[in-house]
Order: sequence, then C-alpha cells, then structure tokens
Amino acid sequence: MSQLVTKSVAQEQAEQKIETRTGVERIAGFTIGSTAAAVLAVLVATAVYAQDKYSLKSPSGIAFSDFKGYEDWAAASSARTDEVLKVIVANPTMITAYKAGIPGNGQPFPDGSMIVKLQWKPKKSTEAPFVVEVPDVFSQAFVMEKDSKRFPRSGGWGYAVFNYEAASDKFTADPKSLSDCGNACHTAVKAKDYIFHPYETR
Repeated sequence: MSQLVTKSVAQEQAEQKIETRTGVERIAGFTIGSTAAAVLAVLVATAVYAQDKYSLKSPSGIAFSDFKGYEDWAAASSARTDEVLKVIVANPTMITAYKAGIPGNGQPFPDGSMIVKLQWKPKKSTEAPFVVEVPDVFSQAFVMEKDSKRFPRSGGWGYAVFNYEAASDKFTADPKSLSDCGNACHTAVKAKDYIFHPYETR
C-alpha cells in the first residue's frame, strides 16, 4: 500500500513539473511572440514613415521618389535672397555633365540629370565670433529633372516643389507648383539649358 501511495505522490509531482514546465513554455512563447510582433510593428511603422515623403507626387506628376538620395548629392552652388538661404545639389549624372563643361560649352544636360534646390530660412549665428547667417528652419525642396520625352514643352525639364513643415516633420507636394516659378522663370537662362547656377569653383 505504501508503495502505491509513494508511486501516486511521485506521479503527482512529475505531472505538476510537466504542467509547470508547459505553463512556463507557454508564457515564454507568448512573451517571445509578443516581443517579435512588437518589434515587427515598429520596423513596419518606421519603414512606412521613411517612405512617406517618397510617396508624394506633384500636381504635374513628378514623383519625389525620382530624387531619392538627394540628401547626399554633391553641392553645385548656393544662393540667397533676403528671406531664403539656398543650397543647390545635383545627382551624379548632372555633376559629371557639369565637370565636362556643360552648359558653358553650349551642350545640353543629358536626360537623367537632376537638381534639387534646398531652401532654409536663415538666422544669425549666436555662436560665431563674427556676424554670419546660418540655416535655421528647412522649408522647401525645389526639384528639376531632365527627361526630353516627358517634358518636351519645357525644354526637356520637369519642375516641382515639395514643402516641408517643421512642426509635423513632413513634406507635402505644393498644390501651386504648376504655377510656381519653374519653366516660366528658367526661360531667362534658356541658352544655359535652363539652369541658373553653374558648378562653382572649389
């Protein structure tokens, strides 16, 4: 009888260990699964956010994604008005053309050339030991791309404006970019293939 009782107690203890282990495994599995799901959700949200500005298209159909990577393009020139500080960057195709002497040699930029005019509101530096204005709030990306087939009526260049709002950290396609100073302004430099800014000596 004592053997039966002992066996029964041993069996109960073994079953409790199995149940405990199964419960722990369930909790561990749930925790790992929940963590993986949470990490995946964050990654997806980050990817969607990162792609957000590149999903934009101007009223004329120019996609911001055409200019992907412009943040790292080489600077061609700079300019400023009373209200805006501008840095003009160009993609490798256009930089190569610049270095080959275009447009000064009378040749047009090749299709695939792209330029982005990055615009900031300036502010006076509070750190420099001399008077100097530096970029403050980023406001706009004015873009141009050369595609003779797509834009035959504007010298082969397409124009668009993408505005940036610092408060929301988001870009929007300018609804007025069709009437913005695009081709209408750039016809003044038609002889230079519609490009105002040369590749500055450095």
